Parts: sequence; C-alpha cells; structure tokens
Amino acid sequence: MVVQLNKERSIANRFIAELRDTSVQKDAMRFRRNLERLGEIMAYELSKTFTYADEEVTSPLGLAKETVPAEQPVLATILRAGLPLHQGLLNYFDRADNAFVSAYRKHRTGSDAFDIEVEYLSSPSIDDRILVISDPMLATGRSLVLVHKALLRMGRPKALHVVSVIASTEGLEHARRNLPAGTRYWIGAMDEEMTAQAYIVPGLGDAGDLAYGAKA
Repeated sequence: MVVQLNKERSIANRFIAELRDTSVQKDAMRFRRNLERLGEIMAYELSKTFTYADEEVTSPLGLAKETVPAEQPVLATILRAGLPLHQGLLNYFDRADNAFVSAYRKHRTGSDAFDIEVEYLSSPSIDDRILVISDPMLATGRSLVLVHKALLRMGRPKALHVVSVIASTEGLEHARRNLPAGTRYWIGAMDEEMTAQAYIVPGLGDAGDLAYGAKA
C-alpha cells in the first residue's frame, strides 16, 4: 500500500512546498520544523492502521472508556537527515522505542557511482513489533533496503512501514521489490526524475545539509 499525502488537499502540501522552496530553505530551523510537521501528520495517518483496545481512565468527575493503541511501534531512522522527521513521528508516538542507523554514500573516485555503507546501529529488539523506518528522501531506495537488512539483526517485525517526504519513482519501485510484501509506504510527494548523482528532481536538495549545515 502506498499513501501519497499531496494527492489530497491538506496543510501537508504547504509544508512540502516550503521544504522545496529555495527562499524558505535559507531558514534551517523552519526546514527542520517542516520535516517534523510532516512526521506528525504521517504519524496520525499511520496510527489508523494499528490495533486498538479499550482503556478505562479516571477523570476528575468519573470514569471514561477510551479506545487507544494496543501497542507502540519501534521508530527507526537514518542519521543525520532523518532526525527531524523522526522527531515528528516521536512527538505523536511518544511511548515508542527508537532505533538509529548510520548509512551514507561512499562515492567512487572519478565517478558518479557510489556504494552505500552502514556503519552504526542502535536498536531495541524489533521481533514481532511494528517497525517504522523514516528517511526524508527515498532516492535510489538502496539505503532503505540496506538499513532494513541491518535492522533484521534485531529480530523480525510483524509489520513494516516506510515514511518518506519525497520519493522517486525508481526508488519506490526498488523498495517494493526488495522489502517484504505488505510493507506500507507513507510518502509526501513523488517525483519522476533523478540526476546522474542520484538526487531527486525537482526534489529539495540535500536534506541533511539543509537541516544541519553543509558537510566538509
């Protein structure tokens, strides 16, 4: 299942537009906040797929029965660009466990080609848990697939969700071919093209640099 937010009219479209806008991108704090806002919106939409249970709570004036999520997910993200989007998800799933993976592009000398390197993993057990992997940009899809593979060292989740703000058609198709059947994708917007360096067009640029400053 693929849910694409900008196919419907909502405030999410304003946040996506600002993330793409070069004049707004000059404000790194606003860029991070817009990623966070989209994480919150996607968390709300994603929460509709969970199992729920009745819970009795005591108010100042009596007892109330509310239907609440029966379990909390494990929220995983790819450092460093994924942190604001992850925070948005965590704002809503505030009882969730968290996982962090360091993955980066290792470019080959004199070529646009690159390999994906996974260096660091910090995660609880994900065995029989709901796993949510967030990454602002789903370009080639290779990082996502390798991160999922790394997380499987920590167990086998019973459900997998992928959250991304901008995805390329090619990247989404690569993910769907290589991730488990039944994976649900929550995408802000889809773009058709990529550059020779595997950046999404029109995309929004380098999300990590825009959020936290250019790398040396």
